[in-house]
Amino acid sequence: MLPGLGGVSPKRMQSMLKQLGIEQEEIEAKRVIIEKADGKIVIENPSVQRITMQGQESFQVVGEVREEKGVSEEDIKLVQEKTGVSEESARKALEKTGGDIAEAILELS
Repeated sequence: MLPGLGGVSPKRMQSMLKQLGIEQEEIEAKRVIIEKADGKIVIENPSVQRITMQGQESFQVVGEVREEKGVSEEDIKLVQEKTGVSEESARKALEKTGGDIAEAILELS
């Protein structure tokens, strides 16, 4: 926040930001999911702000964060090769072990 503005009301702050060309909007959301190459970041019960400044939009997200590690096709095939199980069984074992290949193989052997 801007220094020296601690006593400014939220309405006045919005007005000041608008004068600077900055718009802020609260977005009601149940969950925010960020998909990464190796999994997901899931934010539950988020507080989401859309901020528009000079034509550019950005989002500020605060909430309960957890990461979900993904299971790659290569890992599934490796577990299948080492254990002789179906693709579905290999996937379930990897999901259960958080993507730990060795643990999944041990569990299926």
